[in-house]
Amino acid sequence: MEEFAKPAPIKKGFFSPGVIILLIIALNGLVFAAFRFIFGLGYVTNLNDQYPWGIWIGVDVAVGVALAAGGFTTAALGHVFHREDYHAITRPALLTAMLGYTFVAMSVTFDLGRYYNIWHPMIYWNGNSALFEVGICVMSYVTVLYIEFIPMVIERFKHRVNLRGLLSKLDAPLEKLLTLADKIINPTMFIFIIAGVVLSCLHQSSLGTVMIVAGSKIHPLWQTPVAPLMFLLSAIAVGFPMVIMEGIISAKSFGLKAEMDILSKLGRYVGPLLGVCLALRLGDMAIRKSFVYLTDINVYSIMFLIEVLFGVIIPMRLFMWDKALRSKSLLLLASCLVIFGVFINRVNTYLVAYTPPYVFEKYFPSFAEISITLGFVAAEILLFRAFVMIFPIVSQPVKVKEYAPKTKYAIRGAVS
Repeated sequence: MEEFAKPAPIKKGFFSPGVIILLIIALNGLVFAAFRFIFGLGYVTNLNDQYPWGIWIGVDVAVGVALAAGGFTTAALGHVFHREDYHAITRPALLTAMLGYTFVAMSVTFDLGRYYNIWHPMIYWNGNSALFEVGICVMSYVTVLYIEFIPMVIERFKHRVNLRGLLSKLDAPLEKLLTLADKIINPTMFIFIIAGVVLSCLHQSSLGTVMIVAGSKIHPLWQTPVAPLMFLLSAIAVGFPMVIMEGIISAKSFGLKAEMDILSKLGRYVGPLLGVCLALRLGDMAIRKSFVYLTDINVYSIMFLIEVLFGVIIPMRLFMWDKALRSKSLLLLASCLVIFGVFINRVNTYLVAYTPPYVFEKYFPSFAEISITLGFVAAEILLFRAFVMIFPIVSQPVKVKEYAPKTKYAIRGAVS
C-alpha cells in the first residue's frame, strides 16, 4: 500500500544507554543548581565585579537564543513564504525553539543575583535599554512558542481524555476546554506565527546591541556598529543547520529514515546566507580597518580565524557542493560546523573579546557553572525525547488506510 508521512508520537522505549548518561549529567547540574539558590552566586561561580557575566549569559543565553532560531526561520519559510513542502520539519523545529527559549529564561534566572526580581521588566520599563528590549521580546516569544504548541496538544488529547478515579470527573470539562481552544486557535494561529518571526528578529539583533554598549571593553575584531545586523544574520544562517542536525540525529536515535529530500533542499539556503554573513564581516573589517589586528598572533586573532574559517568558510563551501547536500554525513558535518561557528562567535563576543578596565584575575567558569550548563543541555535533550514520544511532532510513514485527514492547523506541519 502507498505510504504517506504523518506526525505521530514515536513508539519507542524512553531509556537507553545514552539517556542514562544524560540523566546523570542533568542530575549533577540539578545538585549545583540547588547550591546556587541555597548559598548564592558566589558559592558556585567565578564571577566577580570585573566579570559580571559568565557562561550562563555568554553560552546559555547568547548561544542558546541563536541556536533556537530554527523555530522562527522554518516558520517563516513554511508559513510566511508558503513553502508547503517544509511543513514536515516545522514541528520539531518549533519544539526545539520552545525548549531552547525555556532554558534561556531559566539561565537568566540563575544568573540574576536577585532572581526573585526577574519580573521587574514587565513593570519598570526602560525604553533606552537594549537588555529591556531583549527581556520583553524573549518573554513574549516564549509565550508565543507555547501558544503555537497548543495545536499539537489538542491533536494528541482531543476525544482521548480518559482520567481515572476521582479525576474522571474532569474528563468533560477538559474536553470542552480542548474544543474551545481548537475553535480559538485555528483562525488566529497566523497572528502568532508572524509575531514569533518579528519578535525573534528583534531580540536576536539586540543581543549584538548589548555588546556595542560595552564600548572599548570589547576587542576591535568584534566591536562594530553593525553587530546587531551580524547577530541577526548569523542567527538566521544557523537556524536551518540546527533543523538539519536535529532531523538527522533524531532520526538515527529513533530508528527512523531521515527526510533527506527535505533536508537537502533546506541546505541549499544555507550557503548563500553564510556568504552574506561573510561579506558583511569582511566589508565591516575593511571599512574599520580592524584587519590589522590579525597580524598579531594572540588569542584574539587565533579565535577569530577559527570562528571564520571553520564556522563560515568551510561549511559555506560544503553547502554549495551538490555531493555534500546529497550525503547525510557531509550534510551533518556542514551543519555542525555552522553551529560551532555561531557558538564560537557568541563566546568570543561575550567572553573572549571582553576585557574590563582593570583585571585582577581572568574569568574562567567554575566546575559548578559548567555542570549547570551541561545539565541544561542534557535536560533539554531528554525533554525533546519525551515530547516526541507523547505528542505528534515527528513525521512518520503510515499506510494509506491509516492516513488521517489533513490538519487544519498551519503550524501542525502535516504533509500536503
